[in-house]
Amino acid sequence: MEGVSNDKWKMILSLQLAVLKQVVLLGALLLTFVAIQAQTADDHPGDPDARVIEGVSNTTVFGLGQSIKITGTVKKGAIAFGGDVIVEGSVDGDVAAIGGSVIQRAGSRIGGDVIVLGGIYHHGKAAPGRDPQSVTIMYAGYENELRHVMREPFSLLHPRLTPAFLGMRLLAVLFWLIISLALTAVMPNTISRAVARLQLTSLRVAVIGLLGSIAITIGVVACLLVFPEIVGALISVLALLLVVVATLFGRVVIFVATGRWLQRRFLPRVRSESIILLLGVAFWVALASLPYIWPIIIAGLLVVSLGLALTARYRISWKRPSSLEA
Repeated sequence: MEGVSNDKWKMILSLQLAVLKQVVLLGALLLTFVAIQAQTADDHPGDPDARVIEGVSNTTVFGLGQSIKITGTVKKGAIAFGGDVIVEGSVDGDVAAIGGSVIQRAGSRIGGDVIVLGGIYHHGKAAPGRDPQSVTIMYAGYENELRHVMREPFSLLHPRLTPAFLGMRLLAVLFWLIISLALTAVMPNTISRAVARLQLTSLRVAVIGLLGSIAITIGVVACLLVFPEIVGALISVLALLLVVVATLFGRVVIFVATGRWLQRRFLPRVRSESIILLLGVAFWVALASLPYIWPIIIAGLLVVSLGLALTARYRISWKRPSSLEA
């Protein structure tokens, strides 16, 4: 019995030692990774092709599609679209980088806020020369994509055929299919009436949607200018909710109408509502992915969806109370 117990203790100790070794190894790897990250953050090289700003500048410095390197003094602010902002001198105003990073060298000073979209704010080991009342707004992610878009804006019109792009299209099909199935199950009569209205008076619906979108835009801007901030913000949120609800409702109606048309034209034997919805969703997602014309498709869907929501009719039946109830 003692031999068996000793063997058990030896086995438990060996397991504990193995686990301890794994934990120590993992901790060492984490420390090495942190040290490497800290070193790269402290010694960030920046863009070697950056445009150098020397001397004193009394205006805001812009970098369109390139990085800027400030070695002098900028009285207002600095912003780079698709590049880095490297501060080695002094900037009295705000510093922003969209599709890049803000790099503040030792001994430099930034008087305003720091805004970074896509990159990271680097300032080395020492505390940066900043105003204590200033803030830092940073969203780290998609730096290369934002940099590419800022340097080549027209690349948005012809998206590249990549696995990520195809995956996003498949997710869009799945998302709109689930939304369509849910709405058609909750309000089938309303969807059917909207489909019939779209097939009979599609031009009228589009004109009403266009006028409605113009009225909503002008109304929101006017409310923001005339009314107090709280009232203007509340009206803006309500207008945004109207647009979101109209987009959901209108797109489902368009998907249903398109799916039924494709079913009658190419698959007359198919009677499944799910397949009909899938046909409509896949058709419009594919059409909205075509290069150069996808903004027109999206705008058209939005206008027609708003028109369908504004022309929706809800039948409410009023019953007179009977003589017994009276």
